[in-house]
Amino acid sequence: MAKVVKIQFNTAGKLYDFNTGGIDLHCGDKVIVETERGKSIGSVVKGPFDLVERHSTDGLKSILRKAQPEDLQAAAGNAAKEKEAYTFCQARIKERGMDMKLVKAEYLFDGSKAIFYFTADGRIDFRELVKDMAHAFHTRIEMRQIGVRDESGMVGGLGICGRELCCSSFLREFEPVSVKMAKEQSLALNPSKIFGQCGRLLCCLGYEFETYCSLRKCLPKCGRRVQSGESVGEVIKLNILEGTVTIRTDDNQEVLVRGEDITPGDAAERTKKPVKPAETKPRNTPNSHQPANRAAPRQRRMDVKEKDKYKKEKP
Repeated sequence: MAKVVKIQFNTAGKLYDFNTGGIDLHCGDKVIVETERGKSIGSVVKGPFDLVERHSTDGLKSILRKAQPEDLQAAAGNAAKEKEAYTFCQARIKERGMDMKLVKAEYLFDGSKAIFYFTADGRIDFRELVKDMAHAFHTRIEMRQIGVRDESGMVGGLGICGRELCCSSFLREFEPVSVKMAKEQSLALNPSKIFGQCGRLLCCLGYEFETYCSLRKCLPKCGRRVQSGESVGEVIKLNILEGTVTIRTDDNQEVLVRGEDITPGDAAERTKKPVKPAETKPRNTPNSHQPANRAAPRQRRMDVKEKDKYKKEKP
């Protein structure tokens, strides 16, 4: 049975399966592999494991070799060239007044291509920019537009929690996040509190969303009339994590009780104000003072015809 390892090419990047090809590997080892873009250097994230029988190893590529000192030296040289390429490209963007933001420059391991990642609001004509960089670096140039979330993952930084951004440390895939998740956790809908550096909703809002939903099911909703012992009143506040609710009794006192001690009261929901019936306007009739709606346009057309006739007959 073939041995397979999972490899990443960037921190918190997507994981790829490769056949070990009989090479003894461990987590953290640097290896050289053949990809669609050419030779690349990656890190082993998950040690060798047996592939499940229902999966085939025919489509998996094998690892070429472990990274040697000269390979690591070449990777360090590429990192130095990336800084130079980034500075040059940034200067050309400013000179040409292009409405785009350069995020990162990347060289392939064999130096056959330089990839420039950027963000922009719309489509950008960068043909002249590519010519400048190809003439300066004598290699193939690729411009790749990315989103703001990908930008945060590449640049990195610290979140409002004081820790490194999830997208640049361990989060490999972006899950959809909605405002409903913040509301379910009773968070203040303040953009500075629920938005990250990318300008989108925080990814961590989804981490505990299911837990909050399951705990909320055990508690009554706000506005519901409940009873706990001798206290009867309306629920005005929930503490989901502690499993407690605050009740305002009929004598306008607030009582803190636990969710399991609550029994439904007389009224299931908060009393609502009666809705006033909509006032209906009387329909126009032939006997009313105003003419009917259908007759008004016809009368106007007749007046115009009579006026034209009067103009023609007038000497």
